[in-house]
Amino acid sequence: MNHSTTPAAPKPRPVGRRRLLLMAAVLPLAGWRIQQNADAAPLRWEGMAMGASTSLVLYHGGDTPRAQAALRATLAEVSRLEDMFSLFRADSWLSKLNRAGHVDNAPPELTALLRTALNMAELSHGVFDPSVQPLWNLYFEHFVMGGNTQPPAMDKVMAAKALVGWRGVHLAGSTVTLARPGMGLTLNGVAQGFITDRCSEVLRSHGFSHMLVDMGEPRAVAAKPDGSAWQIGLADPREPSQALHTLSVFDQAVATSGGYGTMLDAAGHYTHLINPHTGHTAPAFESVSVVAPNATQADALSTTLALIPNHDLPARLALLRTQPGCRAICIDQTGAVSELS
Repeated sequence: MNHSTTPAAPKPRPVGRRRLLLMAAVLPLAGWRIQQNADAAPLRWEGMAMGASTSLVLYHGGDTPRAQAALRATLAEVSRLEDMFSLFRADSWLSKLNRAGHVDNAPPELTALLRTALNMAELSHGVFDPSVQPLWNLYFEHFVMGGNTQPPAMDKVMAAKALVGWRGVHLAGSTVTLARPGMGLTLNGVAQGFITDRCSEVLRSHGFSHMLVDMGEPRAVAAKPDGSAWQIGLADPREPSQALHTLSVFDQAVATSGGYGTMLDAAGHYTHLINPHTGHTAPAFESVSVVAPNATQADALSTTLALIPNHDLPARLALLRTQPGCRAICIDQTGAVSELS
């Protein structure tokens, strides 16, 4: 691509869940299927979790019953974790916490993921903040539910922003408490990676060792059976149906964050990635992908790096260097690709 050529202005796209990776190894199949009598052919599955498209490629060596059992166990694990983290389910643990401001006896997976989120909040000086949900609610209700084209009044933004602050999230054992009425949490910046990692563990426990698991963020477990790498294409933020860059991945996870995945207003000025310091959102047509040892780490780091402006290279590098074994691939509004490590 000739990056010196200025591209046409991207056209805003309607609201939708982020889907920033083109999985070159995954075919678009409805449901799942096992290919009989074909030792080299994988099981391929496609579905939804946490409001995002999900997929699985599992090499099973022709052992159909074991592959079927592993898939059933994996989908049961997805449902179990959604019961904890989902904002779409009114009876999830996270939804209960947001309503009441307090929960006791929270499941260990919820407290573990919340610790991960709070650790990233500390490392990023609050750029990543799981308590940003009041700002998300304001923008969603204003643009999507209210149909407004102009931004919400500044006093409303400031009122929502006053409810945001990760230091007001108190975790003591299995008890989680929010410091002020009206606070709310979202774990969407890290939960999909966490679910991917847990599903990878389930499949490994069934004896499988070659797989590509994507429950919102993909993780390549080992290599393909022939020893070759998994190929993961990174979407062009200006045209997400096209891959702009391809990664060869062995036993690593890749997560991508970018504002264009969910635009809240028709003009594309407001996106789902909200900087809690400013109350503003990440640019629509930029993305950051992170390659990391696991999907939880990649997910949290890509979300955070996407919220740090691309011109603030020192801040991006400083955060990235707190995460050994990680590298980032940044795509700017012109389609230029750069790598940080």
